[in-house]
Amino acid sequence: MSGIDELFHADTPLGFRVTVTAERWMLITSSKHPVMKGRERLVEEALNNPDAIRRSRSDEDVLLFYRVERPGRWMCAVVRRSGEGAFLITAYPTDAVKEGEQIWVK
Repeated sequence: MSGIDELFHADTPLGFRVTVTAERWMLITSSKHPVMKGRERLVEEALNNPDAIRRSRSDEDVLLFYRVERPGRWMCAVVRRSGEGAFLITAYPTDAVKEGEQIWVK
């Protein structure tokens, strides 16, 4: 997917691309996690260059990309992968890495 609605895309170390649309980012920052306003580049960096990637315990098609922001704080980008495509479900700062199968580590 590309075009006028694309806000950014990231090529993950797992070999697939995540495209984030302006509409999706607006949903994340307006209703899910307003604290994420203006933090698009941090999410892009978490997807491009994560410190760890885990598989969700509740959905095998969902991956959590973690990037250290500072000691004890991570940026988490949550992605659903389906077939050849992938999209950002949400993103948020966190002080804990969730349980789940670790599938990639830096």
